[in-house]
Amino acid sequence: MKVLTKGQYYGDQNLEVSFNGILLSRYIYTGVKTDWHYHENPYFMYVLQGNMMDCNTRVKTLCPSGSLMFNNWQESHYGSMHSDTASGFHLEFERTWFEKNGIDLQILEGSQLIENPQLHLLFAKLYRELLLSDTYSKVSVEFLLLQISEALSNIKTTHIQKPPIWIEDLKELLHYDTAELSLKYLSDQLQIHPVHISRAAPKHLSMSLGEYIRQQKLKKAIPLLFDNSKSLTEITYQAGFSDQSHFNRVFKSHFDMNPSSYRKILKK
Repeated sequence: MKVLTKGQYYGDQNLEVSFNGILLSRYIYTGVKTDWHYHENPYFMYVLQGNMMDCNTRVKTLCPSGSLMFNNWQESHYGSMHSDTASGFHLEFERTWFEKNGIDLQILEGSQLIENPQLHLLFAKLYRELLLSDTYSKVSVEFLLLQISEALSNIKTTHIQKPPIWIEDLKELLHYDTAELSLKYLSDQLQIHPVHISRAAPKHLSMSLGEYIRQQKLKKAIPLLFDNSKSLTEITYQAGFSDQSHFNRVFKSHFDMNPSSYRKILKK
């Protein structure tokens, strides 16, 4: 079976930057299906455009635009493309990076699709730094990597604490329900007392319910910004924001710029 060494991926690389044991790269994916292979280093794939599927010996995972997939170095897999074109942003770690930074390797145990919107937003910021690649990017990347590691640790801790069954149902509602979300609406749908939701949800979502909802909407909006055929007004409503002013305000609070400015960076 083929082993891909540092910086090797199937497709055409059109951008790569290395920072002290980590590698950021952007690839245009080519070919309908790759060979079975595994990687020398663990890496994340953030799908920028198109539809990909990641397949290992346990499961086949559909990864549409905006998906964030972690692939362990110990797991063989292959990828397939389910759209005319597709591209992705990769974050690859040398294994010594974890030891140097005092981070437990177990937080990245097993290949998996990452659903938490907090991590999606951190990867969107990381991708922005790859595109900017200026004198401030190195320290920004180092800071973002530690935030990503902390967020992964928080997710692992909440999983260990065995959240109640209804938490998964809550996540489904927050991810896919297009209704105007409120505590009463969630309580009615889940048949759980609103006080119980308000107390338990932040513990198992690693943030407040309101912040999780805002981040979930931004998670939906970011891949839409790559599509130049969509206006900001269209993106606003597709992502679930009430109006463009609200979208701009929430986006700026997380990225220190408005969506139109962020979109200009994406064109680089």
